[in-house]
Amino acid sequence: MKLTRRVKEILSWYESDNPGTKANLARILMEGKLGGTGRMVILPVDQGFEHGPARSFAPNPAAYDPHYHFELAIEAGLNAYAAPLGMIEAGAATFAGSIPTILKVNSSNSLSTTKDQAVTGSVSDALRLGCSAIGFTIYPGSEYQFEMMEELRELAEEAKAAGLAVVVWSYPRGPMLDKVGETAFDICAYAAHMAALMGAHIIKVKPPMEPLSLDAAKKVYIERKIDGSDMAARIRHIVQTCFNGRRLVVFSGGEAKGTDALLAEVKAIHAGGGNGSIVGRNAFQRPKEEALKLLASMIEVYKTKA
Repeated sequence: MKLTRRVKEILSWYESDNPGTKANLARILMEGKLGGTGRMVILPVDQGFEHGPARSFAPNPAAYDPHYHFELAIEAGLNAYAAPLGMIEAGAATFAGSIPTILKVNSSNSLSTTKDQAVTGSVSDALRLGCSAIGFTIYPGSEYQFEMMEELRELAEEAKAAGLAVVVWSYPRGPMLDKVGETAFDICAYAAHMAALMGAHIIKVKPPMEPLSLDAAKKVYIERKIDGSDMAARIRHIVQTCFNGRRLVVFSGGEAKGTDALLAEVKAIHAGGGNGSIVGRNAFQRPKEEALKLLASMIEVYKTKA
């Protein structure tokens, strides 16, 4: 695997990491149809935990089979596949070495009323399964945010020592945030910056919407004329908050939406300098041929010059 100049540049941003961690980051960045470009499309399949099996997989029953997701990610030419322990274990031998995997090591579920996640996997699991990274969710704004951050600190330290990369899902939610606030421009920027401060190599956030939520921040955004006029401008600011682009940031696809709406969002992410998309339900809930066509269209957007 010969690294491109762009990937070498990205790896140089991670100044404290050992060769093992940089090699695993390089594997993700060099994989698939976007390999070497610094852009990524990743398939995450943790929705069975988060929303339940029927809500996740009944729209496309083939997706109940864990092998289906490995195959979809590989056939589509994606950079990586992320899933909880059982999903990766179910295809670990068959697909060993076929695509970089990210073990999601904490999970929530729809039967809980608390904004928290249980630790459901370990660094040793990730190493045993040949994963390139661990994934971890934090909920900035939750009553349990500080415990989640402390869990992340411990797991990230262990993962980096073992040569694994760390991917952080940073999703604001909690008693002071309504649904609008969870994706507000300033709140998404705050969440992305927190993930960078926690030592994430790759940061996952939701695409930021136009509203401003936090009164103290709102004043600064208005006074300093921070541009949030369209999605590309908002993405540009999120990238800025991720150490001025020195940390990779990808954006979730969110709830199932039409192809045109999703591709419009992808074009805005690309125009704003985001590093890519991490899209689950919008891919695996479609029939396979339709999903492959959608993912190919996304990849073509990210291949073009921003």
